[in-house]
Amino acid sequence: MSELESITTNRAFGGVQGVYRHQSEATGTPMTFSVFVPEHETGTTLPVLWYLSGLTCTHANVTDKGEYRRACADAGIIFIAPDTSPRGEGVADDDAYDFGQGAGFYVDATEEPWAPHFRMRSYIEDELPALIAAEFPVDMTRQGITGHSMGGHGALTIGLRNAGRFKSISAFAPIVSPLDCPWGEKALGGYLGDDDRSEWRSYDACALIADGARVPELLVDQGDADQFLAEQLKPELLRDACDAAGIDLTLRLQPGYDHSYYFVSTFMADHVRWHAQRLV
Repeated sequence: MSELESITTNRAFGGVQGVYRHQSEATGTPMTFSVFVPEHETGTTLPVLWYLSGLTCTHANVTDKGEYRRACADAGIIFIAPDTSPRGEGVADDDAYDFGQGAGFYVDATEEPWAPHFRMRSYIEDELPALIAAEFPVDMTRQGITGHSMGGHGALTIGLRNAGRFKSISAFAPIVSPLDCPWGEKALGGYLGDDDRSEWRSYDACALIADGARVPELLVDQGDADQFLAEQLKPELLRDACDAAGIDLTLRLQPGYDHSYYFVSTFMADHVRWHAQRLV
């Protein structure tokens, strides 16, 4: 396992907000992530909430603007925010904001030039959890996952594929069906290829549910003034999939809210508390 480098640590709400870096075997690049560890008794372990960020973001967006620390301190939950893609010299990129670095879509790419480094599924599902378990006081039997936009897509799909691992799954304005929106078609086509779209289904929350993935419940908040609502996000598709599968979906359309961190930060504490109730 790679050595963990501490970049910054700051006292916050009695706990410690840290930013860390390590050399990833999955991506073949340095990867940076943030971890908030609430104050706790020595020797105890705490539940963990994973947060996956959206297009163009790094770990810093939610760390700086997510307003989660007070709620996590009150609930005794460790909050982990990875980056959204590999980065650096020699890593393939694209001029568009919705593809390449900053837009890893939480897939393991199979197409060139993306396949050597764009392995965010393996990084988030396997490598980073092993590192976190070794370095932080986490109880890995009590994990929840959430995310925003592209990260909401990541949270839903990773949660559905690993239903036995996560006790709670939520999302903010998620891309619920990449098979049915321009962002998803571009990303999955570019990273996985267009020859066999059946390979895309494991990266689509609605398709996973249609194919048999089951969890007891999901929580989704969506702003009704979100500029991407109709074309890219389509939460009604998730509602239909959950209704057909008997999954208890709480889908809350929040009046007047857009796609920004003003929206995410408004409902972040509510999501943390929701997860806390299920991570006991």
